[in-house]
Amino acid sequence: MDAAQIRAELDHPVIDADGHIIEFIPLLRDLVADEAGGAVADRFDALVGSAAMRRGLDLETRRAHAVARTGWWGVPARNTRDRATAIVPGLLYDRLDELGIDVAVLYPTVGLTVMAVDDDELRRAVARACNRYYAEAYGPYSDRLRPVGVIPTYDPDEAIAELEHATTTLGLKGFLFGGLVLRPTPGHDPSDRAARWVDGLGLDSVHDYDPLWARCVELGVSPTFHSTGIGFGSRVSPTNYVANHIGNFAAGSEAVCRSLFFGGAMTRFPELSFAFLEGGAAWACNLLADAVSHFEKRNREALAHYDPAHLDRDELRSLFDAHADPAFQERRDRLDETLGFLSDPDEDPATLDEWARSGIRSVDDIVSVFTRQCFFGCEADDPMNALAFDGRINPGGSQLQAMFASDIGHWDVPDFTEVLPEAWELVEHGLVTRSQFADFMFGNVARLFTSTDPGFFDGTVVEAEVKELLAR
Repeated sequence: MDAAQIRAELDHPVIDADGHIIEFIPLLRDLVADEAGGAVADRFDALVGSAAMRRGLDLETRRAHAVARTGWWGVPARNTRDRATAIVPGLLYDRLDELGIDVAVLYPTVGLTVMAVDDDELRRAVARACNRYYAEAYGPYSDRLRPVGVIPTYDPDEAIAELEHATTTLGLKGFLFGGLVLRPTPGHDPSDRAARWVDGLGLDSVHDYDPLWARCVELGVSPTFHSTGIGFGSRVSPTNYVANHIGNFAAGSEAVCRSLFFGGAMTRFPELSFAFLEGGAAWACNLLADAVSHFEKRNREALAHYDPAHLDRDELRSLFDAHADPAFQERRDRLDETLGFLSDPDEDPATLDEWARSGIRSVDDIVSVFTRQCFFGCEADDPMNALAFDGRINPGGSQLQAMFASDIGHWDVPDFTEVLPEAWELVEHGLVTRSQFADFMFGNVARLFTSTDPGFFDGTVVEAEVKELLAR
């Protein structure tokens, strides 16, 4: 069946949680100039043309400056109609029925660069211009197209300023937040990108982002993240984009989620929902299971099992005497040399409870955070999406809130019309039930945005169905 036929078969709407637009750069550049002047617009030109600059660097220079091979030939070319669809709002609007999509929540492409621009003036100007672009260019199509704004998060003040402007002045409702900030390592040249550490806005952040999350609650905004793992860790190949790209969104999402979780943002703001996009749900299933396993063994009370003070040294010596070979017996009087390894008795008691800042006090707390406050964007062709719905393996029989996220506009989708049929394979192959598929394609994304803003879908073609879902 084609996309339109599958859509006709469904008894629920289809909401795309993460389609991508390709900004029309001449218009966007003019908005940058309007917001910040010609000199900043010239720096924007350099930002847009940075791929050509990177190509001109030799391998040694790329390594020295931590220049990872990033996306190239990343948008449709042979399929000209799809290329135009990603650029022209009216064409995407006209093709939605062909694609089997009722409403598309649209994420940026050029706007993604805002998350990794060290130049404060340029970063803020591009964010402001992008948000004007999304509001103005897509405003006439708001009954089916809902673009998100971009919120840079190098510090909470800039994030709050842009969030307030984009909501109150521009009327945007959904937002992409910068999730990972690569910050200069103290004692190193700030311009040296090879000496950066990763700030996930939560645990051990240089800033307190609670005022930002509090403002999100007040404005009815669910923070969403589209974080890349390219540029740090093991994804810094200067020559191979595919090697860097595989698993990178899962790694980026996991880093942000883990930072917010252990930093306690989720328990301090239980009314707030967080979404992690394009990385699928398999990483989240693993993180949930791993968090539960670690809590069971390393919560404050369970740590007593590993406290060096509880080691019975008399019994240990007796066991040595009864069972140790001569080479061990000859060194029995030096037993303390090995007993201190990974068992230091001088650990600071104030640092032992590594769950304190998270606000987590039980396994049920962990499961609640992951199943109630967290949402996960999944591309249609990923069979691992089924793991989110498999209560046989997820802790406590839980199911995670996975969402259909098409990624149309980028190379991941060579044909826009194949996205819904690929997602439908989850049902055809018996990996999810019809009810779970309805949550995947509609219910979960509706819950994400209405959990903070019940009127998020007001004025769209799915308004009635969303209200019915919430009433149930």
